[in-house]
Amino acid sequence: MKAIAIRRYGGPDVVEYTELPDPKVGPDSVLVRVKAAGVNPVDWKIREGYLDGSTDAHFPLVMGWDAAGVVQAVGGGVTEFAPGDEVYGYVRKDAVQHGTYAELVSAPVRTLARKPASLSWAEAGGLPLAGLTAHQCLVRALRVTAGQTVLVHAAAGGVGVFVVQIARALGLRVIGTASERNHEFLRSLGAEPVTYGAGLADRVRGLAPDGVDVAVDLIGGDAVEVSATLVPDGSRIASVTDYGVKALGGHYVWVRPDADGLADLARLADEGKLRVPIASTFPLAQAASAQALNAEGRTRGKIVLLVD
Repeated sequence: MKAIAIRRYGGPDVVEYTELPDPKVGPDSVLVRVKAAGVNPVDWKIREGYLDGSTDAHFPLVMGWDAAGVVQAVGGGVTEFAPGDEVYGYVRKDAVQHGTYAELVSAPVRTLARKPASLSWAEAGGLPLAGLTAHQCLVRALRVTAGQTVLVHAAAGGVGVFVVQIARALGLRVIGTASERNHEFLRSLGAEPVTYGAGLADRVRGLAPDGVDVAVDLIGGDAVEVSATLVPDGSRIASVTDYGVKALGGHYVWVRPDADGLADLARLADEGKLRVPIASTFPLAQAASAQALNAEGRTRGKIVLLVD
């Protein structure tokens, strides 16, 4: 199969478009012919070795954890899927080696769900990691309920757009931080935008004088500190960037594969409550360029590799 691999850690220059053996399919896995693979910041961070202290990596290493595609074969113990099924998933395994930047990927069934029928391949390929992160912040960590007000830091970012939409679908009021140029975009998603930076707490109180019920930090910096002045209970703050939130009783969220969560995201998409903004698409062979654009951190929407 054709794949994007690295043989050592480094910058974009270590990325190779190469031939590798087709992946093996375990008894609880399926072989997926990849149509689209989402590009996420964790991909180039893995490439540069930032996760080496906590994750076993083996070379040659195929990057990528997001995928959408068609089932080609199933393992002997698989009853959930059959060849020909259209699926999507957050295909993160215990070790980093056999990723989704490839024509084929072997995916444990726990990492997959049926592709949302209403989404294109690119949209489905860009949804899993970011969408599940948003879902797990709101549903698993914070256990939000309708009628609450949530403050979302970096609401126009790759995860933030999904936090906003899921929160609105669950009946929450959403206040989201963003630069001025993204305010109208956030309004289109149903959020009330505020500009980030000095004086943020006062601007939020201008919209919610009594503070907010829950907060989601997607950017780091002083976001958790500011949130603590607006949320009466530290256990109602979740962060994907600041492990120190745990000192307040809050939740540090590292997204997990979750077939039920993926199915819920698919349902929201097919009900018209969740859309996936696409910033750019690249052919598989241009994965290095896609990662470079992602690393700039200025795109609004998902960057996706089109594989087949």
